Amino acid sequence: MPAPNAYLAGLPTTIFTVMSQLAAEHGAINLGQGFPDTEGPRELIEAAAAALGDDRNQYAPLTGLPELREAVARGNRESYGLAVDPATEVVVTSGATEAIAACLMAVVEPGDEVVLIEPLYDTYLPVLRMIGATPRCVRLHPPGWSLDPAELRAAFGPRTKAILLNSPMNPSGKVFTREELGLIAGLVTAFDAYAICDEVYEHLTFGVKHIPLMTLPEMRERCMRISSAGKSFSLTGWKVGYVTAPAPLAALVAKAHQILVFSTAPNLQRAVAVGLGLGESYFRALAEELRARRDLLAEGLHGLGFPTLPADGSYFLVADISRHANGRDDVTFCRDMVRQAGVAAIPVSAFYAPDGPEPPRNLIRFAFCKRHDVLQDALIRLRAAFG
Repeated sequence: MPAPNAYLAGLPTTIFTVMSQLAAEHGAINLGQGFPDTEGPRELIEAAAAALGDDRNQYAPLTGLPELREAVARGNRESYGLAVDPATEVVVTSGATEAIAACLMAVVEPGDEVVLIEPLYDTYLPVLRMIGATPRCVRLHPPGWSLDPAELRAAFGPRTKAILLNSPMNPSGKVFTREELGLIAGLVTAFDAYAICDEVYEHLTFGVKHIPLMTLPEMRERCMRISSAGKSFSLTGWKVGYVTAPAPLAALVAKAHQILVFSTAPNLQRAVAVGLGLGESYFRALAEELRARRDLLAEGLHGLGFPTLPADGSYFLVADISRHANGRDDVTFCRDMVRQAGVAAIPVSAFYAPDGPEPPRNLIRFAFCKRHDVLQDALIRLRAAFG
């Protein structure tokens, strides 16, 4: 038989799967995978259940149900002052991961270069490789997750087609500042590029405000802004995302979406439209609750000799293992921690290009989107092993 796709065949089992399997084998508390352990708002679940019985279960419109596209446009206006046409500038997708692929497919061709910022979400590189594009990675520098302007400028060149920007960021928890966004916007304009903006944690920020790159001067026509109902409403299994983009780009995103999945479950779309109507008070309450969980975990880890790095957004907290590593790298430490302490985390080196320079080996990522009692139990276990 002929060989199958060589790139896909060569992809290893992800570290997320490995650590989750280890956690299950050892009865460990899994703070590796980033999903909440509580359900989202009851009114959304009831709305989705009710919608199953309203005889509208056939294919949804390609770009999404009108009520959800209108809710997305309204949210853009109320949160960021963005005027968006729901009929031509919003596309509903089957999750943000599909949205990322569709946006990249809309503007990137084989041989193009795309700027990425490390540490990065693990899906970015495989999608770019499958499209045939070349990633140009720029690193944030711990412990403050600073962005070096000269290094970012050096990543742009005559073949740059786009930058894929994640803010708030997984795994670092960084929320890019207006100054940093201004630098990025200037380079996007200077090199006549696009910006694919992964903003799935847009409502999960702590003490700082998320600023969409799309709101900066000259960025409106160059940006595709990706949001996620899964993150915004703690319903990650629903896989409902939405892209806001200027009409010419949205039309191309819709064509890619048609090829990938065509449409998204209509009852879930109607429920998400209900969720987007909950308003800013809901998002503020969610962010404050997550901030309390972040602080609980950060204070506990710090007291055990695991200093944590700044995390102004997302579900994630990165800790330095240097004091307890005893010569082990982050991968080995995470494996040992599952067995010895009964707590699972993710090595941060997994969020760097495997063919790039050596990544940091002293950092691990915890997900704090878990119940308070679960986080406290995890700290008790860590204290018994490292305290």
